[in-house]
Amino acid sequence: MPDALYRFTSGERLPVEVLVFDVDPAHLDEFLRVDHEVWTLGEALLPGFERIPFLSKEVWVDDAHPGRVHLVFVWESMAAWERVGDTEIQRRLQAEFDERFTHPVTLVAALHEDSNFGIHRVSRFERPDQP
Repeated sequence: MPDALYRFTSGERLPVEVLVFDVDPAHLDEFLRVDHEVWTLGEALLPGFERIPFLSKEVWVDDAHPGRVHLVFVWESMAAWERVGDTEIQRRLQAEFDERFTHPVTLVAALHEDSNFGIHRVSRFERPDQP
């Protein structure tokens, strides 16, 4: 298969954060919107950072468990993740999220904590965007 059809990167060791939440399926779209506006943009555009501290954030939903949301971050480094994890930053963003999304949210899992922050992306295989 010609290399132009894909991009393969290996030799990485990038920290990964995985959060799993349950929300009422009736409020899922609202949750996704507010999560993006508060958490994604709030952490991406923090003052004092030269650039976005995470490389990517993916949001997955589970049709077998309506209302279940998986948030997967790939962080540039543990130092960047720890800096964003500052108590005051997290407290401020959580307060804004709670003010805007007033429905119950249950944290089902924080897989990165369960593994003592040992989950890392070591490679990726991607199809490049075609013109």
